[in-house]
Amino acid sequence: MARDEQLRQRWDELVRFLSNRFADGEELDLDGIIYLIGVQELGQLHRRFRKDDKVNLMHIAICRLLEPFGYYEFDYIDEEGWPHYKMLEQLPPLKAGEQSVLMKEAIVHYFLEKEVIL
Repeated sequence: MARDEQLRQRWDELVRFLSNRFADGEELDLDGIIYLIGVQELGQLHRRFRKDDKVNLMHIAICRLLEPFGYYEFDYIDEEGWPHYKMLEQLPPLKAGEQSVLMKEAIVHYFLEKEVIL
């Protein structure tokens, strides 16, 4: 099976799983899944977040997702429990479609690592 086809199948499976689990079957988009990963990485699952917290959660998720690709490295957790990352390498300029594929690949990798999908 071609790499692109495998990524598409795993992505579709993951979207179905997460949508059923967290959105009552309403399909989650890429940003929604990134937000969920941020909440998971913060570990404060039952907390209500302000709008600026949501942006920070998405930043945490993006850093964590791109860490295996060598773009970020975990640095420390602050006194409020928020993880911080340092940038190791600047992301190359990507077109919107390329950016989307990179994030989907990183998300699939994350959930494979967590053994949520196979």
